[in-house]
Amino acid sequence: MVPLGISSAAAVRVGQNLGREDAASARRAGWAAILIGLCFMTCSGLAFVSMPRLIARAFSADPNVIAIGASLLMVAAAFQLFDGLQVVATGALRGAGDTRTPMIANFVAYWLIGLPVGCVLAFYLHWGAVGIWIGLCVGLMSVGSVLLLAWHRAELKIRHETKSQVA
Repeated sequence: MVPLGISSAAAVRVGQNLGREDAASARRAGWAAILIGLCFMTCSGLAFVSMPRLIARAFSADPNVIAIGASLLMVAAAFQLFDGLQVVATGALRGAGDTRTPMIANFVAYWLIGLPVGCVLAFYLHWGAVGIWIGLCVGLMSVGSVLLLAWHRAELKIRHETKSQVA
């Protein structure tokens, strides 16, 4: 939920700054939001890595559930960074007026990459729930990386349009 809030703030700040024709502030707002989101999700991922059994034990006393939960939290730790990245980058792009790129990137990353990878790992390689979560992680890594690049391109476009207006 924290990255979602940061994403909403990014959309508002980028959009307002572009509306005021303050491209430099729009770029700073987008990058600042992405950095804050990455920092928060890094802390979240570190918590998952440093105390997976303690977290799993909060939900069940069953040793089997704790073992499975702890292994799933290791995968969840890996995707925290990219999940936060994709959510916040989506907000920054929304503020810049781009809603199409996140929609297409999410469709491709989850339905055409993450789900097939998860199915292969879970059902053909018999990795079970961990395989599904790894597939989700691959999808998140894909969409997070693509949306970061999309924001970078949008930011360069904003910079270029600003220079064209000045000249």
